[in-house]
Amino acid sequence: MIRIGQGFDVHQLVAGRPCIIGGVTIDFPLGLQGHSDADVLIHAISDALLGAAGLGDIGHYFPDSKKEFKDMNSRDILRFVVGLIRENGYVVNNIDATVICEQPKIYPYLKEMTENISKDCLCDITQINIKGTTTEGLGFTGRAEGIAAQAVCLIKTFND
Repeated sequence: MIRIGQGFDVHQLVAGRPCIIGGVTIDFPLGLQGHSDADVLIHAISDALLGAAGLGDIGHYFPDSKKEFKDMNSRDILRFVVGLIRENGYVVNNIDATVICEQPKIYPYLKEMTENISKDCLCDITQINIKGTTTEGLGFTGRAEGIAAQAVCLIKTFND
């Protein structure tokens, strides 16, 4: 059986926080605000995987009301999600994701992001595609007030 899921996330850019996207700390004067490390890309991917498996969303498993999740590494969230979908009989078939921002430019970091995500998803690097786009100066991403990410994934049962 093959199932599809989609995820979306957005975080505000603020001073005094690291800018972590796809598990990579990007050299940028602003970072992403959130209860965890606010890795917008990994959050979108995690929600896509959970949605595909019919298992809710990351807020269900990692609520921002719980102190133990404060500043949590989002790669730990992704590894948890992958373990959960595997417990339910699924593996990642492929993931396609887009980071939406004017700044920082993510192209120089795409290879490392892809490697991190493929490792955490227990799949080959060829099964992960990450790209960046801008909104041509429009909206909150265009004004560099925040970063958004969207992801779509296919998961399949072990024997497919």
